[in-house]
Amino acid sequence: MLTFAPHPLLLPAAFLTDFETEPETTPGEWTSPGPISALFEPGARVNEEAHGMSPLADDDREDLRQAVRNVLREGGHKPTGRGKPSAEYLVGAQAAGKFPSINLAVDVCNAVSLHSGIPISVIDVDLAEPPFSVRVAGDESYVFNASGQEISLRGLLCLSDATGPIANAVKDCHRTKTSPSTRKTLSILWGPLSHADHVAQTMNAYRALLQRYGKASTTPLT
Repeated sequence: MLTFAPHPLLLPAAFLTDFETEPETTPGEWTSPGPISALFEPGARVNEEAHGMSPLADDDREDLRQAVRNVLREGGHKPTGRGKPSAEYLVGAQAAGKFPSINLAVDVCNAVSLHSGIPISVIDVDLAEPPFSVRVAGDESYVFNASGQEISLRGLLCLSDATGPIANAVKDCHRTKTSPSTRKTLSILWGPLSHADHVAQTMNAYRALLQRYGKASTTPLT
């Protein structure tokens, strides 16, 4: 279902989530519970007991930030300005008290990305066209928001389906974003091989939070 093109710096990390809900409700309609929403507040930090994650020290976060940027540089992308990894955007949004709350599926993803420092993509599997692959994009682009804005993908490591790229560590495609009808998601952690232990711990914490608060089952693909 998912293949990764060879990459010297990326640690392949992905999993599927099935939200086990009653027919009349979907995770796209759920608001996030307090323990997740609280992580968006300025200055909020995770703790091992509640979230399965430990706060990153400033030095560790900076080292990880550079490692993530190096993953994206490998294909020719410039991970600065509007092209910076999404986890860096989330840090700024938290500090400014402007952290967007979307729905439970996206909010758990964003909370984990924010506090782990690892960019994470989450797509609605039912809106995509398998098979899936992770590769460096060529002269391609996609719309990333409801306003129709596009991002150039040349040189950027992307998740693609049968139609083309649908997600990356900067901005995900609008076509496969979660919605009120979402029931199954695919998550990709864009983590560096140089931080393998941290990536593995982050993926485990992410899955555990979805299982706890989303009544979901998760299946690793890597």
